Amino acid sequence: MHSGILKAKSKQVVTRSKKIFAYFERVLNLKHIWAVTQVCHKSARSRVLRETKLTTRLILFEKMSSQIRLKLLPSVKCMFDEPIQVKVAGLRPRQVVSMRAKSTDDKGVVFSSSATYRADSNGEVDLKRDPSLGGSYVGVEPMGLLCSMRPHTMHKKYQKTNCINPQVVKFSVHEEEGRLLAEMTNERLLMRDGVTRVPVNEGNIRGVLFTPPGKGPFPAVLELPTSISEARPSLLANKGFVVLSKAVYDKKGDNFTEMHLDHFEEAMNFLKEQPKVGSKGVGIMSRCKGANIGLSLAAFVPGVEAIVCINACNANVVTPLYYKKRQILSSLLYDESKFITTESGAVIVKDALEDPLAEKNKGSLIPIERAKTHFLFAAVEDDLSWDSKAYMDEMVVRLKHHGKENFETVFYPGAGHMLEPPYAPHCPSSFHAGVGKPVLWGGELKAHIAAEIHLWKKIQDFFKTHLSCDATQTKAKL
Repeated sequence: MHSGILKAKSKQVVTRSKKIFAYFERVLNLKHIWAVTQVCHKSARSRVLRETKLTTRLILFEKMSSQIRLKLLPSVKCMFDEPIQVKVAGLRPRQVVSMRAKSTDDKGVVFSSSATYRADSNGEVDLKRDPSLGGSYVGVEPMGLLCSMRPHTMHKKYQKTNCINPQVVKFSVHEEEGRLLAEMTNERLLMRDGVTRVPVNEGNIRGVLFTPPGKGPFPAVLELPTSISEARPSLLANKGFVVLSKAVYDKKGDNFTEMHLDHFEEAMNFLKEQPKVGSKGVGIMSRCKGANIGLSLAAFVPGVEAIVCINACNANVVTPLYYKKRQILSSLLYDESKFITTESGAVIVKDALEDPLAEKNKGSLIPIERAKTHFLFAAVEDDLSWDSKAYMDEMVVRLKHHGKENFETVFYPGAGHMLEPPYAPHCPSSFHAGVGKPVLWGGELKAHIAAEIHLWKKIQDFFKTHLSCDATQTKAKL
């Protein structure tokens, strides 16, 4: 009973205190409240001070917090490969705050980042304008909170294995002590309205087909990720391409000991037969081990019109390649004695891959000079997987030696091996299927972000230029 009476009186005190506080705020302005209480009758002043002591700070904090606004512009929803502007208003002039981002990938791994910012004289922070003073990155980086997110479990890559669900990122603003001031959720969509996603399980094809809305005709692209990933193919479909994504390594690992080019030729033929496809041949989107397959398709199989090779090796790596029941390329292997183990447990394997130009390894070189296709080679400076720049240079020399001019090259200083579509979390290390353990991929964050933005536009322009569409061919299929 006493407890009930105390609670009731406590509630009355809080209510009365708020009314007193509101009165002074309304009549004389909040910042003069203490001056007013000093001229009140002594007993009244004592009562006001006693009753408002525990509630004043809470009310002040609630008032200030309600005025703080976190903005994601132009909208809280956007496409995965589109930038947003992150702004905060309503802070105290020059207030220091912690900006944070957090997201969970399709494998349940949590990724997060944080950066320290100081508000301007108007109490505003704009990531497009203001530099981070510390945290996951420093300097002006408008999309730094997204790209610098790191896994809470070491050596994990941000996985998007089902593009139907958007990437959900929670942005928040905190006081230096950690108290939450404002938060907002950003939904980053991977599929535009009308794009269809159809799993494919036919013959030797295990993949996903993405088709843009409309009648077409559309150019066709075969995307060859090392393992299942739906970010790039779905985003390419948004740009007006029919895309079939087929991972190089299957889930069961059946093709770790030998790989058959016939299975990828089968995927090419399946793609060309799609009713909305209008291109006579296909484009190929590839990186790393996927580029081994892509370059081999261009060299041995007719119908490859254009190929993008990101950080490719000029030789077939790790797994022997077969075509029509005979081995066409031997495998270039790693020398494990040259692995460099880091404190994190990941290894650096850049200098451990055998020399593809050595006499004993000539059988692993991919004869790209045989290809009747257009090449886009992209290589980076800080590739810790292998020397992608040297391999690109060797392939260019070989093409020139055979009188070929069917290639373009781009080189990105400071970027690392794991180039992804723009604004994905940068992956500095993850498990390497060919090595059997986590490896470092390299890449300085700012340079890596810039490389991904530039390359994404370059890829789209390249395919639009070199993948021709035949409307009459599409009508015949329909």
